[in-house]
Amino acid sequence: MPDDDLCPCGSNRSYDSCCGPLLSTERLAATAEELMRSRYTAYFYGNREHLWRTWHPRTRPAEVVIDAATRWTGLRIDEVVGGGADDDEGVVEFTASHTGGALHERSTFARRGGRWFYLDAE
Repeated sequence: MPDDDLCPCGSNRSYDSCCGPLLSTERLAATAEELMRSRYTAYFYGNREHLWRTWHPRTRPAEVVIDAATRWTGLRIDEVVGGGADDDEGVVEFTASHTGGALHERSTFARRGGRWFYLDAE
């Protein structure tokens, strides 16, 4: 993993001050957007464990599969609705670019026991 490199999530912060502590379980995401960015970073680096851990137990698959052939090239946050530090639900609409095109999704998130989880895509 990088240390001083820019985080792949597009925050313009270093990996160590952005998604790194979330992927290494040093801390939890404070917002739905922060969790979404960390999940993109997990796909970028192939970190299935972080994806599984941050997927809501009600909707998470038995195993997280990552297509190793997909090379993620950028993330753009299109809209954020709720999902703040005082919310229990949030929506993050984003476009994630990859070498073969782009994935556009409107993801829903829920906070349970003080932790944000990815629920599903609308």
